[in-house]
Amino acid sequence: MNFPQRLIDGYNAFADGRLQKEQDRYRDLAARGQSPEIMVIGCCDSRVSPEVIFDASPGELFVVRNVANLIPPYSPDGTYHGVSAALEFGVGALRVKHIVVLGHARCGGVHAFAENDHRQPLSAGDFIGKWMSLIEPAAKKVGPRGDASPDDYQKRLEQASIVNSLDSLMTFPRLAKLIEKGKVATHGAYFGVATGDLSVLDKATGEFKPIEPK
Repeated sequence: MNFPQRLIDGYNAFADGRLQKEQDRYRDLAARGQSPEIMVIGCCDSRVSPEVIFDASPGELFVVRNVANLIPPYSPDGTYHGVSAALEFGVGALRVKHIVVLGHARCGGVHAFAENDHRQPLSAGDFIGKWMSLIEPAAKKVGPRGDASPDDYQKRLEQASIVNSLDSLMTFPRLAKLIEKGKVATHGAYFGVATGDLSVLDKATGEFKPIEPK
């Protein structure tokens, strides 16, 4: 198959438009390297691009995306850890000041967990099922679905999973020390795909409060 024409067309539009306007910024970033102050750990869902949601320019955000915006606990066991490596680089090399866990509504990964679909492997490796098991601590805190509708339950699970990922950040010894000293701040955010609304976690109350548009 040929390289997707949609990407070629998109690049041409970028080269003729935004690149022309921001060429100096790209040259500067190439010369001095990146120094973003904000790291965003988001979902790889195609509808939830942090750069689009936060209207970010090149070099402003250090973005890591995975299925369901999950952060595994600190586990230096010698195997491969993409999120942990990104955290190590973001905190140790780039010295980011903020880490944002960005979750979203209608998350396919969380839906699969809520409906037990993750227990039916899509491949022999069952990568998704094993990965989604990281949601289990959040599910225990949420409790059984009870009389809640599937949509309400999934939203509660999505938001609880964000909080659980923030808790996982504290298992990284170096990062925990920086957070305790006030050198790095962590944040939870939740994006409504259908509405475009953004809510931010209030750690004092545990609630996600919407950002009011100006």
